[in-house]
Amino acid sequence: MAAMDDVFKALADPTRRDLLDRLLAADGQTLNQLCTGLAMTRQAASRHLAVLEGANLVVATWKGREKLHHLNRVPLQQVYDRWIGHYHQPRLVALTGLKQALESQTMSDNEFVYSIYIDASAERIWEALTQGEFTRQYWSGRELRSSWAVGAPLEIVTEDGTPEVTGKILEAVPHSRLSYTWFSIGLDRESNVLFELKPFAGSVQLTITHWPLPADSRAREGWVAILSSLKSLLETGKPLEATRSWPRQARSA
Repeated sequence: MAAMDDVFKALADPTRRDLLDRLLAADGQTLNQLCTGLAMTRQAASRHLAVLEGANLVVATWKGREKLHHLNRVPLQQVYDRWIGHYHQPRLVALTGLKQALESQTMSDNEFVYSIYIDASAERIWEALTQGEFTRQYWSGRELRSSWAVGAPLEIVTEDGTPEVTGKILEAVPHSRLSYTWFSIGLDRESNVLFELKPFAGSVQLTITHWPLPADSRAREGWVAILSSLKSLLETGKPLEATRSWPRQARSA
């Protein structure tokens, strides 16, 4: 996880705060889109975005040849939890603007992107994403079943063996990329999930993209809990209790 000093350094510059505001208003923008209306060159904007990425305030994904930038609210949440949440004076919240940012929509209307850093090998994380004995531990008893070959069926079942989600494997590059369709049984709604694993300073950056999602979907909060529990399991041997609430959230995916 990026050091808190990097977060404050990134937020200290008004241009970088402006870029975050632009992503808050419309997430998933290219460099050209972010530069529109800014009195700076593409190179200068790119340097500012690199600082934001280094602080984990921005997560970049690729779609074809386009590099898209997404606002990551996790470091802001940490700032809020550590310094702002302990104070209840409205003027402090107003001065920072962080509370408003955290409570606003921080991703595009139909796409969720979330990135987390895990102190484990890519091989170990891949096993945790694809092996049922792992998923049962951090996914509130849920088990993922598939051969993980491209085109193969996917099934997510509850502790009692009831199918909850079905899908199809779209991409499976061991220790690097995993993608599948997601069909929530009973909701008549299909979406797509993509996991990307990248080495980062001795650990691994795990990024999930889930799309399309309706504005009222609670799967966003569910994925944050699930991946946080996965991180806890791999780093400490114990999953998080927070995942107990995930099944209810995920039903509206």
